[in-house]
Amino acid sequence: MRDGRGVGARRTGMACGLLMLVAAAALTGCQQSSGTEERKLDETTPAPTRASGYGVVFLAIDECSSFGRESFTEVPCTSEKAAARVVARHEGKVGEGPPCPATTDFVLHISEQKPSADEDGDGAVPQGYACMRNLEAPHPGDPGGGGGPRTIVGDCVYSAGEGEVRETSCDSTGKKAPEFKVTAAVEKRTGCPASTALYVQLGGPKPVGCARPV
Repeated sequence: MRDGRGVGARRTGMACGLLMLVAAAALTGCQQSSGTEERKLDETTPAPTRASGYGVVFLAIDECSSFGRESFTEVPCTSEKAAARVVARHEGKVGEGPPCPATTDFVLHISEQKPSADEDGDGAVPQGYACMRNLEAPHPGDPGGGGGPRTIVGDCVYSAGEGEVRETSCDSTGKKAPEFKVTAAVEKRTGCPASTALYVQLGGPKPVGCARPV
């Protein structure tokens, strides 16, 4: 898994009030008026609207990031600087939240700071993580690709010490040659075929990977 640092902070509530009539109507859907002068202002002055797409939510689903895992920015997906697209976005820490989709190439960790644009306009984006898919090949998260935050069926691994394996490319283009290939995912070891030589921890509803020598 490769990490990056982004930006974020916490959301705060927003009240509707007389002095914030137009802004409150746009941001919260609340409307409040008092007197002819305020009603006239509400009728003749267009209420500001939030933009859609790039920039509204920091690294929302289908938005793109620049190159880099430790230092990156959100950019329009049409930009020449765009490198990867968000396929899933969750708040909190990776180990405490939902897993990324199986073919995620890498994960960007979003720290809790204060960007210029965020979910609700209050200058805050919560801590979270974005599951990323490269816009162009290679895709290490694909089966046999040799990387990605998850080991899935079709991936290859090699022994990295007692009781530990690491993922590598099935086509032998990685630094380490593949020794085993995950051929099935089951709930319990007893569900693996007889040809299984190694059990690999996968996580998810079928946490046991059945691997055979390659």
